Amino acid sequence: MHSLWMVAAGLSFALMGVFVKYASAQFSAAEMVFYRSLLQMGVAWFVLGRAGLSVKTARFGMHVHRGVSGFVSLFMFFYALTTLPVATAMTLNYTSPLFLALLLTWIARERPRRVLLATVGLGFVGAILLLRPTLTAAQVWPAAIGLASGAISAIAYWNVRELVRAEEPEARVVFYFALFAFLGSLLWMTPQIWSPVRLDNVGLLVAIGAFGTAGQLAMTRAYGKGRTLVTAALSYSGIVFSSALGIVVFADVLPWPAWIGMGLIVAAGIIAVQLQPGAQKAAAPQVTSD
Repeated sequence: MHSLWMVAAGLSFALMGVFVKYASAQFSAAEMVFYRSLLQMGVAWFVLGRAGLSVKTARFGMHVHRGVSGFVSLFMFFYALTTLPVATAMTLNYTSPLFLALLLTWIARERPRRVLLATVGLGFVGAILLLRPTLTAAQVWPAAIGLASGAISAIAYWNVRELVRAEEPEARVVFYFALFAFLGSLLWMTPQIWSPVRLDNVGLLVAIGAFGTAGQLAMTRAYGKGRTLVTAALSYSGIVFSSALGIVVFADVLPWPAWIGMGLIVAAGIIAVQLQPGAQKAAAPQVTSD
C-alpha cells in the first residue's frame, strides 16, 4: 500500500499551497522555490545522517535527469500560471498521470490493466470538472508550455521510480532534486531584487519548506515503492485537498460541476486502491499491474 503515500503528499502540497498564496504578496515564485529547496536540502541531509548515509551516490547521472526534469517542469508550470487562467494551468499540469501511462506502455513495454488506465482517465475528467479550465486562441502557446510541464513532470516521476528501485535512499533522491531546484531558482532570481526576510514573514517560508519537504518525501516513497498508475491516480487527491482548503481558509465557493468532479476524483482513488490486491495476485511475469 505504498501508493497511499501519494495521498499524504497531496495533502502536504495542498497545505504548502495555502502558505504560497499568503507568501506570494511578499515573495516571487523563484524566491519561494529557492527557500523551499534550501530547507529541503537541510532536512534530507539530516535524515541521511541519522540513517548513517551520505549524499555521495554512484547514480549521479540519474539524479541529474530527475533534478533537471523536475525543475524544468516546475519552471514551465510557473510560466503557465502567469500567462493562463490558474485552473487551465493546473489542469494541463495534471496531465502527468496520462503521460506516465504512455511511458509505461511505450518505454517500459509494460501492459497496465485497462481498468487502471480508465481509473487514471476518470481522475483527469474529475480534475477538468473541478478546475473548469478555459482557453482562448491567444493562449495556445502558453497552453503548449503548460502541457509540456505535465509531460516533463511525468518524466520526473518516472526518474523517481527508477532511482528508488535502483535502491537509492528516498532522502537522497529528495536531496538532489532540492539541489537542482536550489541552483535553478538561484539563476532564475538573479536579475531580480531579493525581497527582505523578516520575523513577520519568515514563518511563511518555513511552512512552505516544511510542507514541501514532507510532500516530496511522501511522493518519492509513493512512486518509488508503490504501483505507478495507482500512485498517479491518487495524485489527483491533491486537487481535492486544495479545493477543500480553499473553502475552509479562503471561503471559496464551488459550483455543482466542481462537486461532481471532486466525487469522480475520490471514486478514482478508491477504485485504484481497491485494484491493488487483485492486481498483485493476477500479475504474471510478462504482464505488470502498474
